[in-house]
Amino acid sequence: MKHLLKAKVNEEHEFEFEQEQIQNLDVQKTSSGAYHLLVNDKSVASEIVASDFLNRSYTVKINSNLYQVKISNQLDVLIKDMGLSLSANQVINEIKAPMPGMILDVSVEVGQEVMEGDSLLVLEAMKMENTIMAPRDAVIKSITVKKGKTVSKNEVLIEME
Repeated sequence: MKHLLKAKVNEEHEFEFEQEQIQNLDVQKTSSGAYHLLVNDKSVASEIVASDFLNRSYTVKINSNLYQVKISNQLDVLIKDMGLSLSANQVINEIKAPMPGMILDVSVEVGQEVMEGDSLLVLEAMKMENTIMAPRDAVIKSITVKKGKTVSKNEVLIEME
């Protein structure tokens, strides 16, 4: 199954790419938030200057130029079309299923510390595999699902402290 991602840069330019393309990038982390990339045999210096994980919005500095990047996947588009959204002002303690589906994988354990953006589980919904990620740094308090379990919309999957 292909995972299509979209990026909107400076509210003007839109790009589509697959997860596999990201995984095949020639990227080296040089320091915290700074990366060196080789793109079409050209060297590119980049740095994540600011990030808003809940809204998947980032300010990226590339070769001394700043860009506002908004990233979305097929699930983000579907959630937005359904009129749902996450509020950046809320502290999220419960990870709920955004739609009915089946749990393909659970990547964490009770008591495990996770960082914002870490993969928690994979939910298959509407023939798409969707990685559910940690919205903030936390400790896993409980996991109410197992691999292979079918879940309903808004069902609590993971509780965090």
